Amino acid sequence: MVALFKENVKIAFSSIRTQLLRTFLTVFIIAIGIWALVGILTVVSALDNTLNSNFASMGSNTFNINQYEFVSRRHGGGEVQKINPIISYPEAKAYKDKFNLPLTRSSLSFTATQTAEVKFESEKTDPEIQVLGVDENFAINSGLEVALGRNFTPFDVSNNAYVCVVGSDFSTKGLLKDVNPIDKVISVRGAKFRVIGVLKEEGATFGNNQDLRMLIPIQVARSLFSQPGINYTISTMVDKKEILDQAVEEATLTMRQIRRLNPVEENNFGISRSDDLVQRIAETTGVLSASAWVIGIITILGSSIALMNIMIVSVTERTREIGVRKSLGAKKSTIAWQFFVETLIIGQLGGLLGIILGITTGYFIALALDFSFVIPWSAMIAAVITTFIVAVVSGSYPALKASNLDPIEALRYE
Repeated sequence: MVALFKENVKIAFSSIRTQLLRTFLTVFIIAIGIWALVGILTVVSALDNTLNSNFASMGSNTFNINQYEFVSRRHGGGEVQKINPIISYPEAKAYKDKFNLPLTRSSLSFTATQTAEVKFESEKTDPEIQVLGVDENFAINSGLEVALGRNFTPFDVSNNAYVCVVGSDFSTKGLLKDVNPIDKVISVRGAKFRVIGVLKEEGATFGNNQDLRMLIPIQVARSLFSQPGINYTISTMVDKKEILDQAVEEATLTMRQIRRLNPVEENNFGISRSDDLVQRIAETTGVLSASAWVIGIITILGSSIALMNIMIVSVTERTREIGVRKSLGAKKSTIAWQFFVETLIIGQLGGLLGIILGITTGYFIALALDFSFVIPWSAMIAAVITTFIVAVVSGSYPALKASNLDPIEALRYE
């Protein structure tokens, strides 16, 4: 059986070499379908990995209170868009003071500016540094790790100390790359800050570099970047997941009291749980994956027809050869296997080419969009299985046709 299979493989490659151009075109047609499937699934995997990494870094036991929930608000259709008031500092501070559920910790923060220029000695950065006003719990609640130095302490925040924690780019390729960044003094808007910590590298998301940021105590940030309409974010983390639902209910009641909402009024703020965000991401990427399969299957259907056609033509052209083999004692199963193996080889070559093209395309798209690329093993397995099914379906009829040829009639064929 093994010897017969090896012989069929040799005959298949010999046939492929004699019809090289036609075989290449067939392989490429199959590859186009796999290319579309694997390419889209690779990008979807990279998107899914990036979004999950960013939102899940908050921790599965975290929820945020924002101006709006993390949902898209539709416009038009006669609907009146609900405008929620911003979360002001007095409201955020009142929440932190009143929300005292055990095993929880809350954090207040706001984005002071996205375009700060930071100076160190005689050097300065481009105006691209994000400055955040935070408290001592911000890093923990946001899933940020301090790679060098330390995080803020309650003493730093309550005493409005001019200290800061900076992103990893400051120490690896920025102002502080040639020195030990700890205890160095940098300035922004004329105010001098002593560096007490450097964050672990986070990377970029949708072109937004997470490592080009500077964290300073929230009250210091409010004094330096005072402006009307600042919207604050409240983040709460629970130590035990079992009390997360209770904590969300308690937080909702606390914010409703702060905003003086009566029992019949709807919430005019949004609460977004990190596990809800991850679930929404999974639903979105699931739709994209399904779309990839639809596109891939439509293309692969055309590939199957092309592969079947080339094998039928091959059977017709080699009718005399089939007659000779049958007259020498070849069984129907032997003839069928000969053409079936040839179909499998062409199908797998197309699948291999499609996988290589798909992963390469997906990689460059992920690189261009700042997604975290991951090797799409599921897409590769799906491609191998798909090409095998295509080969089985496309090769069955030509193989049966070849095996059922009458040897006498085959020998007479010109």
